[in-house]
Amino acid sequence: MTISSLQLAVGCLYGLFLWVAPDARSSPSVTFDDIIKMLPVAFCFMGAHSASVFALSAGAVSFGQIVKSAEPAFAAVMAQFVYGKKISKAKWLCLPVIIGGVILASVKELDFAWSALISACIANMFAAVKGNESKKLMETEGLKERMGSVGNQFALTSILGFLMSVPLVLAKEGSKFGEFVNLWKTNPAISTNLIASGLWFYGYNELATMTLKKTGAVTQSVANTAKRVIVIVGVAIVLGESLDPIKLLGCGIGIGGVFLYSVIDNLLAKKE
Repeated sequence: MTISSLQLAVGCLYGLFLWVAPDARSSPSVTFDDIIKMLPVAFCFMGAHSASVFALSAGAVSFGQIVKSAEPAFAAVMAQFVYGKKISKAKWLCLPVIIGGVILASVKELDFAWSALISACIANMFAAVKGNESKKLMETEGLKERMGSVGNQFALTSILGFLMSVPLVLAKEGSKFGEFVNLWKTNPAISTNLIASGLWFYGYNELATMTLKKTGAVTQSVANTAKRVIVIVGVAIVLGESLDPIKLLGCGIGIGGVFLYSVIDNLLAKKE
């Protein structure tokens, strides 16, 4: 919780900097009611990030990526049965291909852990609700004008999410915060990696929110799953691991499934 919360804090500082820096980004002019409407999104954002960080720390990175690859299925179920946004049968059939590709790319490194499985599933559920609720905010007349931009919406979501995480950190890990401060002071790798990961996380999620505006919650989750394939390959290259044929095949299937998901409805429409 401490790591995930401080990563959010780094992003918040960056978002605030963009508001005060000259010629960077105009600040939003939201009302108190607007902030109340954003609380569910902020809570789910905080929950998804915290649960994801815990899942990756509780088991192998590859296992966490496998479970997180099911996020599009969670998003599709939420979109169709809770938010009433119909997903075509063809797109439903593409989801197992995408998820299967990620599993195949990671299967040789599988290290099962119940805590990682449960945490990753919780993260998927939070992410599914967050995506659909964020899309609702973007379509709310008046609020989107007062927000000013998608970047402002994400910045406010990050700030609210961080503020919500603080009581949880204090309650769960407050007694160990002094130890963490000592590690921060004595181990440069911790401070450097935390700041860097916080900035990367903020930048990635702001771009993901922009993608959400132009598409939908399920499509954004599908793109997120494609990212996991790239992560698996990228980690292997950086760490000097071998890219065996099974891993490359899984990556190819995952990326191909994402491409098929993006064009399948248009292809079927042309045939009709």
